[in-house]
Amino acid sequence: MNGKRFLPVFLALLFTLAITPALQAQDWVRTGTNLGVQRIRLASASFKPLNNDQQTLSLKSIFDQVLYNDLKNSGIFDMVSPSMEPPEMPGAPGEIHLDQWAAAPSNAAMVVFGNIAVSGGRVTVQGYLFDAKNPQTPQILGKQYSDDAAVENTRQVAHRFADEIIARLGGGLDGICETHIYYVSNRSGNKEIWVMDYDGYNQHQVTHLGTISLSPRVSPDNSRVAFSSLGREGWTIRMYSLTLHRPVRFVSPGGTSLSPAWSSDGTRIAFSSSRTGDNEIYTTGPDGGNLHRITAFRGPDVSPVWNPKTNGQIAWVSGRTGLPQIYIMDADGSNVQRMTDGGYATSPSWSPSGQFLAFAWNRKYGPGAPGGQDIYVMDIASKRWIQMTHGEGANDFPSWSPDNRHLVFQRGDQIWSMLADGTEQQQLTHGSSNSMPNWSWK
Repeated sequence: MNGKRFLPVFLALLFTLAITPALQAQDWVRTGTNLGVQRIRLASASFKPLNNDQQTLSLKSIFDQVLYNDLKNSGIFDMVSPSMEPPEMPGAPGEIHLDQWAAAPSNAAMVVFGNIAVSGGRVTVQGYLFDAKNPQTPQILGKQYSDDAAVENTRQVAHRFADEIIARLGGGLDGICETHIYYVSNRSGNKEIWVMDYDGYNQHQVTHLGTISLSPRVSPDNSRVAFSSLGREGWTIRMYSLTLHRPVRFVSPGGTSLSPAWSSDGTRIAFSSSRTGDNEIYTTGPDGGNLHRITAFRGPDVSPVWNPKTNGQIAWVSGRTGLPQIYIMDADGSNVQRMTDGGYATSPSWSPSGQFLAFAWNRKYGPGAPGGQDIYVMDIASKRWIQMTHGEGANDFPSWSPDNRHLVFQRGDQIWSMLADGTEQQQLTHGSSNSMPNWSWK
């Protein structure tokens, strides 16, 4: 082979070798998050209005769009484009022609359809999931929902139906369409705790403390949110009841106390406190009692998070070797392991499966270094990692969804979400400054 022909082949070989580890890494992430299975070809038909009432037609449009988006966002379906669907609007099992949906161009394996109507101030939805490839016994799911006829209620009905479909077809994992994301926003003039639906809708303020509040962490039963707040005694851990809609008692230990985190059984909270002069990791009961210190090393220890699978381990950020790095330890402080190998690593989040850590990492941190802060996912057992964001601004504060298939994170001063393999990135907030998201448990 002459030199001119050898050079392109050599460069192609180098390129292949360079991308192969990344592709392999993405394979293990996709396998571990259940995103690597073949996607089900799913059609979501326009629901049939049972009357021509203007409110029915308006809520039908909202329902159709929310249901389609929920199924698309799940990461497990190959959605049929509405432009490829047959020209019919089946409202009941006797009105659908499955052979048309199974044929080209839709080629659907499954079809979602149904009807919607508003009557007497109530919106009623009947929804069905049919197997288009099994015309003899096609019905997989049939559900009826009824609620007050309002936009938000109609959105919630669509979320509930989508979660039912995902639970049936999603490999045994529940959907996330009814979950919420807690975060910090300054849009009311102060940094308060806010909440929104998983898809960015229904954003509203939770706390009204008139100070700076950070790092919201919702309890596993969704009854309380713990957070750090600046008050007369400095930075303390505070607790807000989502059922009573007011702050409730939590005994903060003194010193600068930051970054609370719930265990998945709701019996313990971990956080960082400087009550002894150096920031260390502590655990308490849900009211602040039964305080235990579990780190004791020079240098700040902050941002703890529990292994939600077992509650037997905690990941956190430590500056004991200089720049902050991610570590894990047993919940009593023993068996400490360093996970990251340099740079500037912060904001760990432990996946619901217990297999992965997501975190923010600037791997080339330092004066003159061309580094950037991005979201990474690491397999804990092997310490293999993959980069999920790639220089689209400063990325920080990842948080796992309860289905193990999604992450929410901060980019710049807005909240974004993505599938756990880094794809399907979507901006959820716009305007003001929004930060530190935390995905609810269910």
